[in-house]
Amino acid sequence: MFESLSDRLQRTLKTIRGQGRLTEDNIKEALREVRRALLEADVALEVIKGFIERVQTRAIGQEVSLSLSPGQAFIKIVKDELTVVMGESNDALKLNVAPPAIVLMAGLQGAGKTTTVGKLARYLKEREKKKVLVVSADVYRPAAISQLKTVAQQVGVGFFASEANQQPVAIATAAAALAKKEFYDVLIVDTAGRLHIDEAMMDEAKSIHAAINPIETLFVVDAMTGQDAARTAKAFNEALPLTGVVLTKTDGDARGGAALSVRELTGKPIKFLGVGEKLEALEPFHPERMASRILGMGDVLSLIEQVEQKVDKAEAEKLAKKLQEGSSFTFEDFKAQLQQIQKMGGVFSMLEKMPGMSGLSQKIDQTQGEKQFKRIEAMIDSMTIKERQNPSLIKGSRKRRIAMGSGTSVQELNRMMKQFEEMQKMMKSMKKGGMKNMMRGMAGKLPFMR
Repeated sequence: MFESLSDRLQRTLKTIRGQGRLTEDNIKEALREVRRALLEADVALEVIKGFIERVQTRAIGQEVSLSLSPGQAFIKIVKDELTVVMGESNDALKLNVAPPAIVLMAGLQGAGKTTTVGKLARYLKEREKKKVLVVSADVYRPAAISQLKTVAQQVGVGFFASEANQQPVAIATAAAALAKKEFYDVLIVDTAGRLHIDEAMMDEAKSIHAAINPIETLFVVDAMTGQDAARTAKAFNEALPLTGVVLTKTDGDARGGAALSVRELTGKPIKFLGVGEKLEALEPFHPERMASRILGMGDVLSLIEQVEQKVDKAEAEKLAKKLQEGSSFTFEDFKAQLQQIQKMGGVFSMLEKMPGMSGLSQKIDQTQGEKQFKRIEAMIDSMTIKERQNPSLIKGSRKRRIAMGSGTSVQELNRMMKQFEEMQKMMKSMKKGGMKNMMRGMAGKLPFMR
């Protein structure tokens, strides 16, 4: 998300960063470019107007004129105001009530609401250590109930069975009673979506809300609809007491207009971002961290959290010890590292969070990355144990056998072996504490770079 806006803003601010003195003229010129960038990102006009006015007031005032580095001070103002527009700080779910804490999910059809219920259930189970029950009160879409049942099984949470001939309010109240009886910490209620906002839909949502009195009412909306997402959220909020918004499909949204408009138009915080199709692809929304990423400053805190949650610490320590002792980096190590990168959302996800590395992330073809990872794994799996531990053995007939066994070609195997050699060099820089150097070196050398 924000790739095009980030690129445009970084180019604009680069020209002002080195200014020894800022004048009203060069500030206005920079702000004209910022305005264009926000318009292209499909940010709502009223949001842009307020943002530009606040930045201009602060930049032309004493805040910049007293600074030793006016260019840097201006960039800080832009970052601060981006943070304000998006909500200032992370707004976590308020689950500190007598259990079960009930979370009601609302939204339009096609926004990914049912999948988001599964993602949220997984998040609460794994990150918050909650016992979670999910239920579908969508009796209109034939596959809705069975879809949620499948998702619940995949993430390992409780599922309350409902039938299409039942009333939505009756389903929700029965699920709440069971959740209380069986000591569930959280109940997530999936409601029916529609292709557009209508009175009947709103009335049903209001009835369910009144019957179960949820602690959180989250509106799920597709980020790719831009400022329309914010306006739809505003309409829902006028009918239903929303407590927050979940933006889905942000991995396919290069503009970011929804994220920059929702808070200002609705007054409600963005609580989560859906960042991919997989059930683990849900992230808490941190406005300040996102503002840093937009301006190319990275998001080190999120990267650290990602590493702590998803990297196998025992494996990482084992590899570090091995390299420190001077042992060689093998194909088995290579495969393990690729799997760790996949767990963290891929190279793109890591690079965009590293300060000064967002430009490199845009060179990566994300759509091909996962396929290439699988092909590399297939090639390594087709090697013998001796070949994995001693790559110099792989020549001639061995290459043909490995290529045939993995469904690839000798040419692809040769390219992969060259990438492996580059990875070996990168691992040497890691020994010297050069993770950033390693990631920079990987750019252009992995098979899914443009």
